[in-house]
Amino acid sequence: MPSAGDTRTPERISEAGAPRGNPFGARFVAPLYLGASLNPVNSSIIATALVAIAAALHIPVGDTAILISSLYLTSALAQPAAGRLAEEFGPRRIFVAGITLVLAAGIVGSLAHSLTALIVARVLIGAGTSAGYPAAMLLIRRRAEQAGHAAPPREVLGGLSITGAATVAVGPAIGGLLIGWAGWRAAFWINIPVAAIALFLALAGIARDPDPVRFGSPRALASRIDLLGMLGFGGSLTALMVFLDALPRLDWPALAAALVLAAALVGWELRAAQPFLDVRLLVANGALTRTYLRNGLTLMGTYVILYGLTQWLEVARGLSAYQAGLMLMPMGVLTALAARVVSRRAAVRWPLIACAVLLLVGAVATLFVGSGTPMAAVICVTAVFGLTSGAGTVANQTVLYQEAPAAALGTASGLLRTFGYIGSIASAAITGTAFHRGVSDSGLHSIAWVLVAISALVLVMTVLDRQLARADRHHTNQPPAGARNPGPAPSTEPTHTEPPRTESRSADMTTGTHTTPAPALDPVRTALLLMDFQPVVLGAVPDPQGVLARAGEALAWARAHGAHVVFVRVALAEKDAAAVPAHNKTFSQAVAAGYLTDGTAATAVHESLKAEEDDLTVRKTRISAFASDTDLRAELRARGVDTLVLAGLSTSGVVLTTLRQAADEDYRLFLLADATADPDPEVHRVLMEKVFPHQAEIISTADLAALSTAAA
Repeated sequence: MPSAGDTRTPERISEAGAPRGNPFGARFVAPLYLGASLNPVNSSIIATALVAIAAALHIPVGDTAILISSLYLTSALAQPAAGRLAEEFGPRRIFVAGITLVLAAGIVGSLAHSLTALIVARVLIGAGTSAGYPAAMLLIRRRAEQAGHAAPPREVLGGLSITGAATVAVGPAIGGLLIGWAGWRAAFWINIPVAAIALFLALAGIARDPDPVRFGSPRALASRIDLLGMLGFGGSLTALMVFLDALPRLDWPALAAALVLAAALVGWELRAAQPFLDVRLLVANGALTRTYLRNGLTLMGTYVILYGLTQWLEVARGLSAYQAGLMLMPMGVLTALAARVVSRRAAVRWPLIACAVLLLVGAVATLFVGSGTPMAAVICVTAVFGLTSGAGTVANQTVLYQEAPAAALGTASGLLRTFGYIGSIASAAITGTAFHRGVSDSGLHSIAWVLVAISALVLVMTVLDRQLARADRHHTNQPPAGARNPGPAPSTEPTHTEPPRTESRSADMTTGTHTTPAPALDPVRTALLLMDFQPVVLGAVPDPQGVLARAGEALAWARAHGAHVVFVRVALAEKDAAAVPAHNKTFSQAVAAGYLTDGTAATAVHESLKAEEDDLTVRKTRISAFASDTDLRAELRARGVDTLVLAGLSTSGVVLTTLRQAADEDYRLFLLADATADPDPEVHRVLMEKVFPHQAEIISTADLAALSTAAA
């Protein structure tokens, strides 16, 4: 995923021909919804064809599980890869290429006469359909920014989730109808007309990517997309699938290979300039990582029922493929209804808790399902999982959109699907293990016990995730998604959209700034850096209580608006002091005097500036905030920060050095002149009037509220 300072912005914000009228009309969203549905519909429609395929090819039903796992493995690899390629080459190009591949895969599958050929078709389907979702997420973000919206309307993102969730659930019913009418090949040839329609709609309704394709040298291209990272990711997942597919037999070499490759992948990605799998982001951004895990576990539970119950209905209850699919139709309807309801809510915590509770209820209810259970009761059980699927898919996607770095949304969206496919691969292994000796009630109950464990884990994870509550408090106080930012209407010519601007109110370069417009800032993507507000430094500047009070006002603004907070302090541990060379005039004198010694009250952040659990505190050993014992760049990138608001002591020290370095790394910069001071007032004035305006917007703390309101 690209860093915060990465200028390789995937969407380039604008696209040729800004939309007129409703930017999210049917012409734009229809191909996105249809393309994004191709993967889930192919995931589920095959469920009712497995028994028929096994009979036609004269193989055991258990052997057809490879048709499920092959698509999921391919999709797990291809989803984030497609997202990265969409960021690199343009989302429309990747979207169209994926649909074209699905069209070809439909032809291959329709003509296949062996399990091997069907596996090839499923792999091609997995690769092609994987482009739909991450490319659609990027296209939606690009359209929102181009149209001047603070965020896309909730119903647009909700529609993407509804389409995917509903097609997963109604896939068996559609598949049962098609297979009962036209045979098992219908599960493959149905892709031909659907992909053809999606291709036509995409070419007609989605504007071309504005930027030309820049391949560069093969080596440079491989580095930009992190080809080695993709291959390592694919190798580790493949080995994991081999292990899961062998269950209940334990394939220890495959498991060992998966672990070794995973360890090598982590080592490589920690060193990669533009990592495909940003390990630091996954470690630092706990909210995003928990969303991936929660989504994967929820889908594991849903797919275990989707596949396991379908096979049980056909074999143990003697239903035809069409009848089994029809039994699951209420599940699809409730999936769509639950997704629609949740998509209209800004809050996500309670929908996710309800989703986990329903998953547990459905798991327990499945324990009591058997050959003598009335069909009405079986339908009620599947309905519970429909509610779970709809609510969980939409809510987890919403959290992803809120937490993922904007420049890496394609890869992040693909990874959300990848974790889902890992759960789906595991579900196929669970089903295959439970029905290893035949489809029976006892096998179904074994699946139910696994579901109980999965749902309990999801429930605990969700209830204990305090970030969900904090995010709900922040986002429910924001304007509705889709509300327009102030500023001029988008041009009809290709252009780079500038952030909306608002007037700065102060004209004093010492305490405030200029009267020229300042760009609005988005607090969610902003970090407030409070630098060197320590007793050892405060004593050297004029009016320390005044500048400290205004720093406190800035901190209160950050708390109220959901901005990230970073405390920066200077302190030297024993090893740091020993590493200072004698020719470093500033720090050699500090070492000699001993007044920057870490652990003393003089080097602590001033007691009036209280840190909270989510705040970041870094200890620096030189002047710049980036010269710290914490990788500040990685921490800011993990939080999706691209804007810094700076305040600190002194103007000619940490403020000057940090501001210049941050400007070189392409952060948007705001400097709080009245929360900044220097021992020499004239130096402060010159820097504020003559130097800093070339790199940053010079504002006062009183301007923050107006600037963040304009961004909303």
